[in-house]
Order: sequence, then C-alpha cells, then structure tokens
Amino acid sequence: MTSVSGPVDFHSHLVPDVDDGARGIDGALAAVGRMVDAGFRKLITTPHLDGSLQEDETAFAARLAEVAEGFRTLEAAVHGRWPDLEMRQGFEIMLDIPDIDFTDPRLRIPGTDFVLVEWPRLQIPPGTERVIERMLRAGVRPIIAHPERYGGIEHMGDLPRRWCDMGVFLQVNWGSVVGRYGASARRVAFRMLRHGEAHYLASDFHGREHTALNFDEARETFAKVDGAEAFRVLTETNPRRLWENEPPMPAPLLRESTGFMAKLRRMMGSDE
Repeated sequence: MTSVSGPVDFHSHLVPDVDDGARGIDGALAAVGRMVDAGFRKLITTPHLDGSLQEDETAFAARLAEVAEGFRTLEAAVHGRWPDLEMRQGFEIMLDIPDIDFTDPRLRIPGTDFVLVEWPRLQIPPGTERVIERMLRAGVRPIIAHPERYGGIEHMGDLPRRWCDMGVFLQVNWGSVVGRYGASARRVAFRMLRHGEAHYLASDFHGREHTALNFDEARETFAKVDGAEAFRVLTETNPRRLWENEPPMPAPLLRESTGFMAKLRRMMGSDE
C-alpha cells in the first residue's frame, strides 16, 4: 500500500527558463522553497511541450534536450539545499495535433504510464473523444490538466463525466477552488468535486513572484465544506499513487451547499 504522508505535486513549471514558468535558477529555487515550506517532499515538474513538435524531429529533439539540461541544473541545485526532496521531470503536453505518438516513453510522467495533457489555448476542440481513444490505444493513462479552466466547459453538460467514463483522469488546480481563475472555473471545479469527477488537485505553479501557491487557502476552503478528507485524498493519496504508477482512489464527494445563502453565492458567481 502506498504511503499517504504529506502532499505531492505533479503539475508545475519550475525548470528555469524553458517556458512561462520559473525565471533563472535563483527564481526556480525560491519557488521550490515555497513548495518545501508548504510541506512537499515529492515534486514532478512539467514544462510545456507542444505535441506538434513531433512532426519536426530536429525541433523535437532540441526541445527535449533543452528541458533535460534545465532540469539537471535545477535538480543539482535543489539537492544541494534540500537533499530529502525527490524531484522528477515530466511534461504538460499540448494536444495541438490529433495524432501525437504517445508510445514514446519520453512523453510520460517518469516511471509511469500516465501522461499529463492539455487542450490548446484553453479551448476544447471538437472530437476530444477520438483523441482520447488514440491515447488509450497507445497504452497510456491520460490526465487532463485543469479541465475547469477551459472556455465554455461550464455549459457543456456532462463532458467531464464522459471523459471519466472513457478512462481519463482529471486534475483540478487548487487555485481554481479559491477563485484565482475566476468565478466560472471555481463553479466548475466545485461541481466536479461534488460529482466525483476530480481525481487530483495540483498546483500548476509557475514559480513567479506574482503567482500564488494557494495550497493553504485551498485546504481551508475544503475544510469549510467538510472536505478535509477529500483534500487529503486529492493532494496526498492520489498523487502518491501516481508517483508509484497506481490509479487514483475515489475521493469523498464534497457536500452540496443548500439554503438561501448558498443560492445567493451562486447568483453572485461564488458557488461552493
């Protein structure tokens, strides 16, 4: 049985100077320090990777090498300061073409069959089910990053449920539950949490001074709706199972808010 002691984050942008995340090794170390202070001892950082780069072998190899070099620099510096912190480097892969070759093990979260993916430009294209089927046939287990943030998903009915029923796992940003990405993302996040459609909470932390970590605030938000156990499963149990290449466990459902004040919050765009 996988240990469930302490939170694990598997979606962040901490490799310095390779995407829109951490800037410089000093900035990256400051960001990692914030994670360590919040209690994290296992981190998987996931720089952006456009799937379409596979169409240009030279560009694809150059991108992989750039990220690998940046991660080696980060890992060495991190272990010099926090020798007990375990780090891995995966990717957040943009599904900007429909036929990415997911049999390539370099696209997977290291040591696992999981891949962290996102739809391009925070928009959901038509035909997502066909793309998901290709990933599943390639033998990978897709995790869709921050589905609550995609434009229009609030009005797409049971789409998250259909993805889950296909065998996809869904990762909500904990910043979404505290309103960092707006009222719509917050409403969708809570709806997913009430309906059992969220398998993980992660940071999507970009390591900049102006980007909040939000972890403690998210934990307090869950506590207010009797969700402490759900928060533990989503930030500790399931990410640790991912680390060990194990599927997530069902998280306790958040309770439905009722009464006049809950209706008022929904009308004001702050549904919990």
